[in-house]
Amino acid sequence: MDKLYYETIDRMEKKGVDPEYINGWASGFLHNPKREEQRANEAYEAGYAAGTEKNAGGFEAWIRK
Repeated sequence: MDKLYYETIDRMEKKGVDPEYINGWASGFLHNPKREEQRANEAYEAGYAAGTEKNAGGFEAWIRK
């Protein structure tokens, strides 16, 4: 498995990123099919798009306060 995957998930979890964003990012990174429409939300969709692009940054907007 790609080292980037594990390091990014670990960093997002430690910073308190919304779990829906993390789940979307992981799914996009691994090229899993998207969730069905009724279970998707804004955080998941943003994470999925970033994961598909293998973008390990840009999750700051999804840190839960």
